[in-house]
Amino acid sequence: MKLSDFDFDLPEGLIATRPARPRTSARLLVATPDSITDAVVSDLGDWLRPGDRMILNDTKVIPARLEGLRHRSGEAGDTAARIEVTLLQPTPDAHWMALLKPLKKVRDGEEIVFGDDLRATVVGRSDGQAELQFNLTGDDFDAALLQVGAMPLPPYIAALRPADAADKEDYQTAWARHTGAVAAPTASLHFDAALLDQLAAKGVQFTHVTLHVGAGTFLPVKVDDVSEHKMHSEWGQVTQAAADQINATRAAGGRIIPVGTTALRLIETAATDDGVQAWEGPTDIFITPGFKFRAADALMTNFHLPKSTLMMLVSALMGQSRIRDVYKHAISSRYRFFSYGDASLLLPQGDA
Repeated sequence: MKLSDFDFDLPEGLIATRPARPRTSARLLVATPDSITDAVVSDLGDWLRPGDRMILNDTKVIPARLEGLRHRSGEAGDTAARIEVTLLQPTPDAHWMALLKPLKKVRDGEEIVFGDDLRATVVGRSDGQAELQFNLTGDDFDAALLQVGAMPLPPYIAALRPADAADKEDYQTAWARHTGAVAAPTASLHFDAALLDQLAAKGVQFTHVTLHVGAGTFLPVKVDDVSEHKMHSEWGQVTQAAADQINATRAAGGRIIPVGTTALRLIETAATDDGVQAWEGPTDIFITPGFKFRAADALMTNFHLPKSTLMMLVSALMGQSRIRDVYKHAISSRYRFFSYGDASLLLPQGDA
């Protein structure tokens, strides 16, 4: 497979820079092998059945974009340099790997001050990233970060506008629980408490899993031969209770419908021919056409970038020809694309 197989022309005006309000008023494209239907997210229950189980990624996005000052004393007096920091992922020893701009202005051992309460020391660097040791950990770190950090909007939004206070709510799911992501599981942004209650009343069930979405989700594919692409790694967990719920639903004939590609990638990582197993660790699963799905029966997801690994994933689920038809319809009908955009419900087995 070639990278060009997953390309398409997207008008820039279709890139959403703000979410729909209310969340459930976003448009919803429902695709089966034989039909495409235009709906809205609040109609989601019309397409689900009692006994279906939706898989929700309960990772919580941190305000990972920081601006700080590096102070230095010398013969010419005290100097300060402004440093932009994007947190990427925590290390096993409670440090953080981060992008620093400009990295060359900071030496190992120097401190970057982000505010009255939060500062970090550069303790190492590798592959263009710095390793930071913060002065706070746990809940104290989370509270300080909330005060001084900005939400890490995707590059295609950040290029059009800066993050602001509204993003701290807009770019967080209704069920965010476990801190660790630097990007949101964006299909989940379409849900609110009222929609969850409506679906539960219909008999739809929910299972929470955790995949801490990393900045690698935005990395472009740079090889023409898709099989040569190295997928980024992200930490995830499927608990025994979650695995048991998924397996029980499948045994009873219900459908497993991940909300978002992150939830799908995680449960497929944990899947075996004998069912989904409890699982924890880093996953770099790369789903392309020809992949054998063993856990997911359908997928709710946003509309993805051309030539991205996520376009390859939805092509694997629906078939390359069918997903081209879906995206052609979405573009001609002016659906809003990417993280703050509209949603699709992909039903490869049909809706019956």
